[in-house]
Amino acid sequence: MTHAVDQHGTEDGTADSVSAPSVRLPLRPELADEVPYGAPQLDVPVLLNVNENPYPPGEDVVATIAEEVARAARGMNRYPDREATALRQDLADYLEMETGVHLEHLDVWAANGSNEVMLHVLQAFGGPGRTALSFAPTYSMYPEYARDTHTNWLVGRREDDFTLDPAYAAEAIREVGPSVILLASPNNPTGTALPTATIEAVCEAALTVDIDGAHPVVVVDEAYAEFRRPGTPSAVALLERYPNLAVSRTMSKAFAAAGARLGYLVASTAFVDALRIVRLPYHLSAITQAAAGAALRHRESLMAQVATLRAERDATVTWLREQRLPDGLPFDVADTDANFVLFGTFGDRHAVWQGLLDRGVLIRETGPDGWLRVSIGTSAEMAAFRAALTEVLQGEEEA
Repeated sequence: MTHAVDQHGTEDGTADSVSAPSVRLPLRPELADEVPYGAPQLDVPVLLNVNENPYPPGEDVVATIAEEVARAARGMNRYPDREATALRQDLADYLEMETGVHLEHLDVWAANGSNEVMLHVLQAFGGPGRTALSFAPTYSMYPEYARDTHTNWLVGRREDDFTLDPAYAAEAIREVGPSVILLASPNNPTGTALPTATIEAVCEAALTVDIDGAHPVVVVDEAYAEFRRPGTPSAVALLERYPNLAVSRTMSKAFAAAGARLGYLVASTAFVDALRIVRLPYHLSAITQAAAGAALRHRESLMAQVATLRAERDATVTWLREQRLPDGLPFDVADTDANFVLFGTFGDRHAVWQGLLDRGVLIRETGPDGWLRVSIGTSAEMAAFRAALTEVLQGEEEA
């Protein structure tokens, strides 16, 4: 192929330093003012902003993962098992151990993080002319799943203590007529777990709504379920009663496997089969399947720190409730069954967030106005958080 010489190039066709003319791309109009999702990724000593497990996997876990990934790599010239059958059975076995509910691999779906699982749900059950409903404040990605699938997004309200009134929720469902109902339990960013009676009320209300001759689906997002306090049930126990119910989980949090990007959902086989229709071919790589399966073999050691993190969380809640704002009032601290704590309320929460960051501690500026969220880290990291927050508050008092 020959190349003509012009003012913007050279004989070999490479561009010179002159910038190409700007071109307007046909971005969907509703995306014109949107920005990509993302919590700040900053290089500071104490990272407590994205609810990661602060404890890395042990060397025995690393060795098993490396061995299984190497085995998978030797067959990378072939496509992976597109149904991830072995991994789904491993996840079913884990959930049966964790909840006491018998499950088969056909009742489990897996994808690249619970984000992709939820996107599959909206692709299958949402879409133009349909509505997804949740109750705010809740996970900030839910409206993005709706946006990306052309699903109408509506939110009801939670109570002042971030609980959900079952009668109010049921009435909202009957009034809105959503095809998808999203409930996070424990809720993000508040940490609030839903009682079984509330989930039952939502499921019963969904059965009174007609969506093209069917009923809405209810998804309970249990990304933080392993951190729930003793006696707090999982919605998995309700699956047999409600075939339109699904429960999603992740290996990112309790399993200390955020880097593996493995989320999963358990529901009726018919529900799972609907997700199989919309997933991309071979969506879950052989490497991901191998790494996740290897990690599940070490679930006891990977989750050994969950009790430690629960204790650190409860101690953090107690300490925060003992603190005082510059005006002398106590903090508001949400009850939490997750690995994070939402606290406030600050007249200028960004100034507090920035003050912590200036002292090497990164937390999350999220939730209702005036609130901040801190992920639970190691005991040393939480000590650094307490010291930094004390300094910031003392500085505000002196100012």
